[in-house]
Order: sequence, then C-alpha cells, then structure tokens
Amino acid sequence: MKELRIRLLAGVFVVAGVLSWAGARLWNSVGTLPSVPLAAPVVLALIAVVLTATALSIRARLKAQRERAPEAKGVDPLMAARAVVFGQASALVAALVSGMYGGTGVFLLESLDIPARRDQAIYAGFSVLAGIAVIAAALFLERVCKLPEDDDRNTGAPSAA
Repeated sequence: MKELRIRLLAGVFVVAGVLSWAGARLWNSVGTLPSVPLAAPVVLALIAVVLTATALSIRARLKAQRERAPEAKGVDPLMAARAVVFGQASALVAALVSGMYGGTGVFLLESLDIPARRDQAIYAGFSVLAGIAVIAAALFLERVCKLPEDDDRNTGAPSAA
C-alpha cells in the first residue's frame, strides 16, 4: 500500500478550488449560488475525530503489545489495513471537498457586505479547516499503522534465511 502524498492532496485541493471558484462565478452570473450547508464542517470534523480516535486506539494497543503488557489486545493486521484505507480515502475526499468549499469561499469574499453571503463564507472557511483536520488525522493514522523498516534493507546486508 502506498503512502499518501501531500503533493497529491494539495493538487486535488488546488484544482478543486479553482474549478469551484470558476463554477461559483458562472453560477452566480446565471442565477443564485447554492448555499454552503452548515452540516459540511460538522461532518468533516466528526470524520477527523473518528480518524484521530482510531489512530490513538491503535497506537495504544501497539505500545501495550511492544511492552508485553498483560491483558494487551493485539492489533489485527487486516483491521489496521482497513483503517489506513479509510484514512486515505477520507483524506482524498476531504482534499476535494475542502478545495470546493475553499473556491466557493474565495468567491464569496467579494460580497462580505451581504449578511447571507458572509455567513456562507464563514461556513466555507470552517469547512476548509475541518477538511485540513481530516487530512492531518488521516496522515497521523497512516503513520501509526506504518510497519517498521527492516534493518537488512537499510544496511544492504544479505538476510539470513
């Protein structure tokens, strides 16, 4: 499984932001711009909390397992792999959604004197922040679940069978 690349996430964020900004300009010239839902930052923040809680749980289990603590619950490798896949998928979607709300928020900055548009810009800003929290939590989860590198690979010495 490949690690998430920050450049990929940043690229998705920027492309989605530019397309969303252009789409918001076009949509606003044709009619009324759809509103940014209040639930958007809330849902993204909940996903970030779930990812962080999962990472902390797995990290505590791995620490107890390394210290050979009695009653230590092991970490099922398949469960850890599923958690990493969930984190990676969440980070990609969060980058896309954050870019979308970021582009819309940048467009809305032009009309902050209108109270409804100002509220929409605030919701979009919180959505971007919550999306960044999802990405950070997903990267933390990925780091927690990463397997340690073999010493043989680093030294170049042949492995003993």
